Amino acid sequence: MLIGERMSQPVISISKDMPIHDALVLFKTNSIRRAPVLQDGKLIGIVSDKDLFNASPSQATSLSIWEMNYLLSKITVRDVMTRKVFTVQVDTPIEEAARLMADNKIGGLPVLNSDIVVGMITETDLFKTFLELLGARTVGVRVAIVIKDQPGQLAYVTRAIADAGGNFISFGQFSGTDASTVQITFKVAGMKMDDVKKALENEDVKFVDIREC
Repeated sequence: MLIGERMSQPVISISKDMPIHDALVLFKTNSIRRAPVLQDGKLIGIVSDKDLFNASPSQATSLSIWEMNYLLSKITVRDVMTRKVFTVQVDTPIEEAARLMADNKIGGLPVLNSDIVVGMITETDLFKTFLELLGARTVGVRVAIVIKDQPGQLAYVTRAIADAGGNFISFGQFSGTDASTVQITFKVAGMKMDDVKKALENEDVKFVDIREC
């Protein structure tokens, strides 16, 4: 799955000369939390709602409310935006965007096609993808098992389920209890919990969780 398949578009961009009050109105109207800053169609920064909310004029503590409001009206996006921007391309794998966001503790990335901003990928987009990958909106039996991290183990499990009439809705692999194991989480339709347990009773698996959902 590539970024271009899951990014939010069209892009709501912002000018570096926009006053922060106008930017906040734009964010609220469009229900967004960050926006790329463009100049002549080129990406020059990114600004978040937190950047806008935290903006304040220098030496504001001794000013009157009118003076503060006046100074705030002079603060523009260029004063609060982040200039070093992490980006991804439309053909970047979605897990690479997730890694980049997690490692750098950021909630969204501009998506480029060459050097043109064509979308945004956000943590919300990733959450939606995660729901889809795990079949969260589809009814079935959800199973989490631990198996040995050896060639052929996955084939044994999937063959046993298929032979019992099960249809995989989702399938994911995660770290196991130690370096020699992996945890497999899958959802299957066409089977009851007892059917799944019976199908895997002769396999070298350890059930972590099983439920209908």
